[in-house]
Amino acid sequence: MKVPVLTKTKESSGEIELPTSVFEGPVRRHLLYEVVKMQNANRRAGTSSVKTRGTVSGGGKKPWRQKGTGRARAGTIRSPLWPGGAIVHGPQPRSYAYRLPSSARRAALKSALALKLKEDKLVVIDNLDVEPKTKVVASMLAALGVESALFVTDGENTNLERATKNIPRVKTLRAEGANVYDILRYRHLVVTREAISALQGRVEG
Repeated sequence: MKVPVLTKTKESSGEIELPTSVFEGPVRRHLLYEVVKMQNANRRAGTSSVKTRGTVSGGGKKPWRQKGTGRARAGTIRSPLWPGGAIVHGPQPRSYAYRLPSSARRAALKSALALKLKEDKLVVIDNLDVEPKTKVVASMLAALGVESALFVTDGENTNLERATKNIPRVKTLRAEGANVYDILRYRHLVVTREAISALQGRVEG
């Protein structure tokens, strides 16, 4: 499939043949769900923690004698039954991270790219060489008619990364860091010719 290549002012700069192995596969939505769930799990801090009966402070002395008071037996005021006491089976620091098979991750990335093409949200641009100024990129987005976009570049583009930092709903990633979560999070996917080749290398392994 051929798609137009645009300049930063939305003028035509030719066409490019998109690799069928990347952009014309089926959209496997169940894989998109699984990979996004994995990415969110891997981002979790896992720092939630409560004190157990062995770690909560206080309660060293028996509140009252065992028998003869008419009250229930009690060994410590830090029992889980008491206010201010320990927590039973509460959360402890842990890692929520896990990994899906590499074949599933590649298939999900391919599905995300195919979905952007299918929804006509893929923009191929001839180059992304810009000044490191927010207003320059904002003007380019206005010319392209794009409000929410993920820029994918081939290699380092420090100027673009700096210029997009302060624009809401806009992000810049290098092709090796492109992922399903960010591709789906932003409405448009803006890529360069070179980035398409880099993405093809990732999908094909």
